[in-house]
Amino acid sequence: MKKFLALLCAAGLSMPVFAADVKTDISNRLDAAKATLDAIMKTPDQAIPNNIMQQATCVAVVPGLKKAAFIVGGEYGQGVVTCRTGHGWSGPAFIKMTGGSFGFQIGGSGTDLVLVAMNQKGMQDLLQSKFKIGGNVAAAAGPVGRSSSASTDWKLNSELLSYSRSKGLFAGVDLSGVAVTQNEDDTTTFYGAPHTFEQILKGNVMPPPAARPFVRTVAKYFMSTQK
Repeated sequence: MKKFLALLCAAGLSMPVFAADVKTDISNRLDAAKATLDAIMKTPDQAIPNNIMQQATCVAVVPGLKKAAFIVGGEYGQGVVTCRTGHGWSGPAFIKMTGGSFGFQIGGSGTDLVLVAMNQKGMQDLLQSKFKIGGNVAAAAGPVGRSSSASTDWKLNSELLSYSRSKGLFAGVDLSGVAVTQNEDDTTTFYGAPHTFEQILKGNVMPPPAARPFVRTVAKYFMSTQK
C-alpha cells in the first residue's frame, strides 16, 4: 500500500514537470521558427520573393528537422503556422510533418522547412486535421530571390509553395508524399484550453504573449500591398 501511494505521489509530482517541459519545447520551437525566417530574409537574393510574401494567406515554419528522422522513417518534424486575418496575422497553431520524401539530398545537422499558402484553398488545406502534399493538396517548389518576378506556374497550379534551408542554402523543395497533421496536444497546451485550428488561424483566439515575437516577425516580412 505504501509503495502504491508512493507511486501516485511520484506521478503527481512528475506531471507538472512534464507540462513545463512541453511548454519550454513549444516556446523553443517558436523561437527557432522566428530565427529561421530572420535568417532566410537577411539574404535578399536567396529569400522568398516579394510578390509571394504580399499574397501569402498562411505561413508554416518547421525548424531543425534532423537527418536521423529520415533514416528511420519516423516523424520528420514539428512546426508552427499562422494565417493572415482581417486584423493582422493570427496566433500560432502547431503541426507535425511525417512520411514521404523531400526530393533532395538531406545534409547537415538539420533542415528547416517553410510552407506558404498562396490562396484561400491553401489556407483551407491547413485547416484540415491531416492532408498529404501532392495527394489531395497541390504544392510546388517555391521560387527564390526577393526581387524575382517568379514563374506564373505556381499561381495556376499550386495551393502551397514549399522551401527548404540547410547549411545556409535556401531553395524550393519537392515535398510530395509528406503528410501534414494538426498537433492538437501542443496547441491545447500552448493556449491552456482546446481551440480548433479554424478558431485560431482565423484570428478568433487571442495569442499568448509567447507567440508575439514569431507573429510579429511574420507580419514584418509578409506585408500586404492591399490597404
